Amino acid sequence: MMRTRHRPLPSGRITPRAALTFGLGLISISLILAALLNLFSLIWMALGILDNVGVYSLLLKRRSSLNILLGGFSGGLPVLFGWSAVTPGPVGSFPHPIVPLLMAGLVFVWIPVHIWFLAVSYRSDYSTAGVPMLPVVIGSTAALRLITVFSMIMVPFSLGLYFFGPFSPIYGVAALLSGLAILAGSVWVLYKPTETNAWRMFKVTSPYLTLLFAIMIVDAALKH
Repeated sequence: MMRTRHRPLPSGRITPRAALTFGLGLISISLILAALLNLFSLIWMALGILDNVGVYSLLLKRRSSLNILLGGFSGGLPVLFGWSAVTPGPVGSFPHPIVPLLMAGLVFVWIPVHIWFLAVSYRSDYSTAGVPMLPVVIGSTAALRLITVFSMIMVPFSLGLYFFGPFSPIYGVAALLSGLAILAGSVWVLYKPTETNAWRMFKVTSPYLTLLFAIMIVDAALKH
């Protein structure tokens, strides 16, 4: 692909064998360290690796337009890993058991919004490379409709953390305003479906999770 041609593997700066060796080493270290924490941390780490490497990269990326959706589970699992690392035990034993699930769900629904904007802006590049991203398979207009739907779903997930979690109105206002901004941007691109506009929304959605998670940290710190 033109978009990724300068990356280490496509450009030849790293050989496939070296990349495989390094990747397997990182996976092994990650699983060992997770196991040293507790069983649930190991489970979430292992499932995340299995979904990202096995389901997404090996099985679906070049075979199915569902690649981002089914591969997106690995995006939410680090949240569960982090939560279990500091609060050992099953999700139901947490002080706010729905919080890690809502956070993981928020990541899961954000991923297609973010990546499908990228796929719309690079639709011809993905098509030439034979990668069946959703906009390539169903067209940019239909994909933008789905992006808008997922943007709508994303808002209640983010607000659910305010209503069912331990967060103050500081987080609630930030979640509402940022969610509505992305939803408005999704509708804007739907009615002005250019590759440039899709790229702009890809860049706008990039800091969304970082912003919300940072505000969660600040919110929690202000309570102590």
